[in-house]
Amino acid sequence: MTNTNDQHYIAKVLNGDPKAYTFLVNKYKDMVFTLAVRMLRNNEEAEEVAQDAFVKAYAKLNKFKGDSKFSTWLYKVVYNTSLDKLKKLKKDALVVPIENVTERSLHTIDNALEQMQQTERTLAIKECIALLSADERALLTLFYFDEMSLKEIAEVTATSVNNLKVKLFRSRKKLAAIIETRISPEIINIYG
Repeated sequence: MTNTNDQHYIAKVLNGDPKAYTFLVNKYKDMVFTLAVRMLRNNEEAEEVAQDAFVKAYAKLNKFKGDSKFSTWLYKVVYNTSLDKLKKLKKDALVVPIENVTERSLHTIDNALEQMQQTERTLAIKECIALLSADERALLTLFYFDEMSLKEIAEVTATSVNNLKVKLFRSRKKLAAIIETRISPEIINIYG
């Protein structure tokens, strides 16, 4: 399903067919919920944010110009809605010392994660990502799980690509520090 397909349904909605929006909701509901739950770490709050985000996106659909993919635009709505919810909830992230994480340890952890079974690796990463701040969780989710480009993530988060690279690097370092303490050192040594 291409962006052109999305444009078809967006045009139908804008021409007065609200049922066409159901197609977009069904297509993107998992993506929206996944980002919200990773940021909020709570299913009920994520469901509420996902619903709010779809309502906001519907209300602002006429502002979507098609300069980017609809999914990127929708991610931005979800991201901002999640941040608003977090401000209300004032959730704190785990404070992790990252000074000792080197490029080599980042590389070693990347290798270890590559070698682990896919499901095992995904679960391990998700558990570790859950310990980061909402912003860091969002960046890593968009980059690793949704495989968005830096340009797309910069658009979603309203940051410059250079600033995003710095944030992503720091988030990876924090994640590496968490992974080093959470994944058994024997596994890391085997794959290092």
